[in-house]
Amino acid sequence: MKTFASLAELVPLVGQEVAVSDWVDITQERIDRFAEATGDHQWIHVDVEKARAGPFGAPIAHGYLTLSLLPLFFETAITLGGARMGVNYGLNKVRFTAPVPVGSRLRGRLTLLACEAIADGGMQMTWKVAVECEGSDRPVCVAESIARRY
Repeated sequence: MKTFASLAELVPLVGQEVAVSDWVDITQERIDRFAEATGDHQWIHVDVEKARAGPFGAPIAHGYLTLSLLPLFFETAITLGGARMGVNYGLNKVRFTAPVPVGSRLRGRLTLLACEAIADGGMQMTWKVAVECEGSDRPVCVAESIARRY
């Protein structure tokens, strides 16, 4: 966990990897709960027997489940002092580069791409988040996330 006393401490870190999150377990229960929340019940995610006979040999996590973990990655990787709230401003790019089989562990590598002052004393930050799957040599998701802190 990296701790910053103020948003201003991030400015000199543009272009650098700032932090790495804790690992998150991808269980079948997590996948099933995500399917319930989103209505996405595609067999490759929720039908364990059919998925075992499918192209990946096991159920895989929804791509959007992987993407939805970004806030958790930030929460376990960075503490920002001096900010009373943060908001998700959007995404520039998202790519799902590899499947995430049930039983995997994921974490996010956070690289600060841009950091600029905005109204009301806030800061807009653009982060590259490379989501790693334990034991894999390439990320399973790469996303540019834009966040605002006030």
